[in-house]
Amino acid sequence: IWVHTASLGEFEQGLPIIERLKSTYPNYQLLVTFFSPSGYEVKKNSDVADAVVYLPLDTRKNAKRFLEMVNPALAVFVKYEIWPNYLKELKEKQVPVLLISAMFRKEQIFFKWYGGIMRKALGTFTHFFVQDNTSVSLLESIKLTNTTISGDTRFDRVAEILERNNKLSFMESFKENKICFVAGSTWPEDEELIVKFINETQKQLKFVLAPHNIKAEHIQSLKKSIAKKVLLYSEIGKNDTSSCQVIIINTIGLLTKIYSYADIAYVGGAFATGLHNTLEPAVFGIPILIGPKYKGFNEAEKLVAKKGILVTTNYDEFTASLDALLDNPDHIKNTGTINSNFVKENIGASVQIMEHIRRLL
Repeated sequence: IWVHTASLGEFEQGLPIIERLKSTYPNYQLLVTFFSPSGYEVKKNSDVADAVVYLPLDTRKNAKRFLEMVNPALAVFVKYEIWPNYLKELKEKQVPVLLISAMFRKEQIFFKWYGGIMRKALGTFTHFFVQDNTSVSLLESIKLTNTTISGDTRFDRVAEILERNNKLSFMESFKENKICFVAGSTWPEDEELIVKFINETQKQLKFVLAPHNIKAEHIQSLKKSIAKKVLLYSEIGKNDTSSCQVIIINTIGLLTKIYSYADIAYVGGAFATGLHNTLEPAVFGIPILIGPKYKGFNEAEKLVAKKGILVTTNYDEFTASLDALLDNPDHIKNTGTINSNFVKENIGASVQIMEHIRRLL
């Protein structure tokens, strides 16, 4: 069984299916391929599959050789991955191919007059599992009706986070019984607001900053800009965390567990190039603040409309939103509940996809 994901984000999205395939079909070998180094480098030694490799570039020759070698009984592509030569070869070999957690927008090449080659590639999929009605309508407009609205497998992924052990001893001693504000995947534009708030607030809060850029030079300048007692994650071993007010996380892989200690979260990227994952804090039932550029991020748009995510376009709005939450514990609780309910209402895509796969294998 072959699962193709572009990068780490799509891998996380496909993981509920990858794990279910591995446990349901132990007699099949499971291959996961990546296009981007960000995914491959992190997951190349993962035991979630029998093999994790780069997918060779999309040429006729590569597709032919790759598929002769792999000989899949089923191929699953995640979200946006459309590789015409591989798809053509899979069709010729009569291998069923699914596109899961797919999302289509009218600006995409498939729906333009000049998108013939890519439209033809789409036509080779056996079935589309899409996230919304818009995607169904767009596919119908090019005569593709083999669709199911299953939603996004990422909801299943984040719901599973609640089932695991999220305990971190340094966070236990750091947080004590104070309100904890966690800012995840922050960019310099986000950090400017947050650091100003940290330096100016009189409130007794604990802050965790997990920057997107963890290079030493950036971490040191961020540390210097904070006027309160700060520890880097790498310094924790020899220091008492309870006496400091701010921890800067200068490593990767801890953010999800740290969100489980947050009373309020900030998710970075929406002042810069693109918003990071809002579902991870949402699952823990906490209010989320973000910057203004969130259009095109499906769950963020929905949670902004429901008022579980609060948008800030400048420092004054940021402090107003944060103070309104900090001054009213019920406001924190109610806003957070909107987010956890949203995740609960949207789980179940993986079950639908696996039911379909059972009919194919």
